Amino acid sequence: DALRGARGSTPAPVVQTGLAKLADADAVAAWMAARDNTDLWLQPKADGVAVTLLYVDGALRQAVSRGDGERGSDWTARLAHVRAVPRQLPGAPARVVLQGELVWQLPGHVQVSAGGAGARAAVAGALARTSLDEDTAGRIGLFVWDWPDGPAQMPARLAGLRAFGLADAAAWSVPVNDVAEVAEWRDHWYRSPMPFATDGVVLRQGRRPPAQDWSARPPDWAAAWKYAPIRTLARVAAVEFRIGRTGRVTPVLELDPVRLDDRRVRRVSLGSLARWAEHDVRPGDDIVLALAGLAIPRFEGVALRAPQRVAVQPPDPDHHDALSCWHPQANCRAQFLARLEWLGGKHGLALEGVGHATWQRLIDAGLLDGLVDWLALDADTLIRADLSAERAGQLAAGFAAAGRESFPTWLRALGAPGAAASDWDSYRTSSQAAARRFAAHPEVQAVAQRLRMAGVSGF
Repeated sequence: DALRGARGSTPAPVVQTGLAKLADADAVAAWMAARDNTDLWLQPKADGVAVTLLYVDGALRQAVSRGDGERGSDWTARLAHVRAVPRQLPGAPARVVLQGELVWQLPGHVQVSAGGAGARAAVAGALARTSLDEDTAGRIGLFVWDWPDGPAQMPARLAGLRAFGLADAAAWSVPVNDVAEVAEWRDHWYRSPMPFATDGVVLRQGRRPPAQDWSARPPDWAAAWKYAPIRTLARVAAVEFRIGRTGRVTPVLELDPVRLDDRRVRRVSLGSLARWAEHDVRPGDDIVLALAGLAIPRFEGVALRAPQRVAVQPPDPDHHDALSCWHPQANCRAQFLARLEWLGGKHGLALEGVGHATWQRLIDAGLLDGLVDWLALDADTLIRADLSAERAGQLAAGFAAAGRESFPTWLRALGAPGAAASDWDSYRTSSQAAARRFAAHPEVQAVAQRLRMAGVSGF
């Protein structure tokens, strides 16, 4: 909006062409295959405001906004205080036209975590003012991405720009031979510190038609592969409430799959029951997704509510705590499974190849009613869970080995709070109240008794 008036009446010294957008890696590969891949170059697509600069006898004569590509606004006076735009080009030919991007300088900017950071809007807003103060002008940078009337070969053009003092053009222009290289550079620039915000990459042929033949439409010698949006809309397919080992209820939204940062997102966590209640998210709602931190999908709010509000019944948090659900009854199955996953996972007994699906299969087969019932299962019994003889034998051997683990390992596997102990008697008489409370619970006592009967060390 700030650049609405940029469609001025000043003719551009050379037409600005715009860029075709390539949808994905396959489109990039097809585009490259149709061209001489010994003369293809890649640049970051700076997220700023396009400008054309005309130099006559080495001095800046005119700065024109992109406008409609053929005509724009005269920004010459407006850019007079922008130090990044050279007033002189040392050793330049009699006439030089440069095209580039006015960017908001963001040293160390990492696109994947910071996104666009409002950079383009900041530049556009600054240029929409009647005058630029010194501080604001100092924040504006210039990334020259083309020298339309320069040498025919890209290396010569880059060398010339470097001689003019415009080293960024050379620093951020790399030759590429195949789509794998393009994807690697694209990902590298997306996740590495950069001096300005970017919204993709631009592929260019080194050789192209003479500048006087350009037109205000996307050419066939340059194209952009933009980054996936870091914010998008997603439709909620279902609301699931996951209950962890300690009884914490976490709402998870199951989504109609959407693309976000080159990944397919199918679900997003709301973190807490209170947050779900605050936003009252239901199936059919359209929500806003964004990327946070290391590209983790994050719920930002409801954009549009479904006309028909589907009833959603969350679990009662008062029925779940750190000492609830030691058996797989209907309202306890999720927490019981979470206990088993912790017990067999890396924090506990580290049972190889045993995870959620394995525990669920054993429960469905009626082989588990308590947390440590699996210790008594042999290979013949495990086959009843629709396992192959080989897999049943592997599980039985792993379960038997777990029974020989140390007491401290078993204590961690049970999720026991408090200090370490050498045996059950010293743990249950610990000076720590949390340990004594845990050990005194009837279900915990029953588990300890089962372990004692199974000959587990320390019980």
